[in-house]
Amino acid sequence: MSSVSAGQHWRTSWHHADAGPEGRNHGSAGICVGNNGLDLVLVSPDQVHWGFPAGRPEGAETLRETLGREMREEACVEVREAVLLGFARSACVQGHEQGLVLVRSFWLVQVDIGEWKPEFEIAHRKIVPAAEATSHVRDPDESVTRISMRALAEAGLGRLIS
Repeated sequence: MSSVSAGQHWRTSWHHADAGPEGRNHGSAGICVGNNGLDLVLVSPDQVHWGFPAGRPEGAETLRETLGREMREEACVEVREAVLLGFARSACVQGHEQGLVLVRSFWLVQVDIGEWKPEFEIAHRKIVPAAEATSHVRDPDESVTRISMRALAEAGLGRLIS
């Protein structure tokens, strides 16, 4: 799938957990479920576009370490268990960063949901029924929404998008 962001043209693809693609580590995203898998935690900067808490690594963090820190910072949740679902690989095919390849890991995360105390760039959190996941996750970039839907399908919370 293709998208344009800040004048850059990107091609994004999904890769299974056992086939991690080459590219620069662009961090981790977590499909956070709590209450024995019944609740899904979503975050938003504007209360319009909702998605998974995610972020980039700091220093020499591993993907798993980035996941834990970002889930605490962005969603006020504590990771109990995490299963790697796969990777989104985004390659810049046109623009000043042409040739740059970014890889983000996606995880299914069992969490303990804490009190909402936003401290960083994410200003809003909502908890929705996990069974309704696909009706709540939306991004202005259609390729981001499609990757999110693919991750939900891999987690068993949505229809598989090829």
